[in-house]
Amino acid sequence: MKLPETSEWVLHTATVIAQLPPGSTVSAAQLSEHFGVAGPYLSKQLAKLVRAGILTGSTGPRGGFRLAREPERISILDLVIAVDGAADPYVCRELRQQGRGAARPEDCRNPCALAAAMRAAHEAWRASLANVTLAGIVDGLPASVIEKNRRLLG
Repeated sequence: MKLPETSEWVLHTATVIAQLPPGSTVSAAQLSEHFGVAGPYLSKQLAKLVRAGILTGSTGPRGGFRLAREPERISILDLVIAVDGAADPYVCRELRQQGRGAARPEDCRNPCALAAAMRAAHEAWRASLANVTLAGIVDGLPASVIEKNRRLLG
């Protein structure tokens, strides 16, 4: 499965926000500069996280983004769904029933075995991401990384 580049942006952005002291905010401009990514496009992705209830955003001189809930309650799957949706990336078009080699209708009463295998893989991927939280990711980072990010974004 290939996710868009913005998925990586969102994963890193949420992880760095989770490293900040509780209640701290960081602007889209700071995050854009921190990661060297396009500000306007990153802002659109951050807005998706706000709509999903993962971040809150405020305006003004001390405004910015912060987590809307504890990092223990934000999974990597939550982040991916917020920006990429929840749809299964594999779409079975029943190729087995087309063309010269088309299977007989009576041989296609059960779901396509390939579609079933792809669906099972997608569900396993989702379950795996659902079990990883921002808190778990941050807990695995070296203290020096967290200190540096707090210093640069605080």
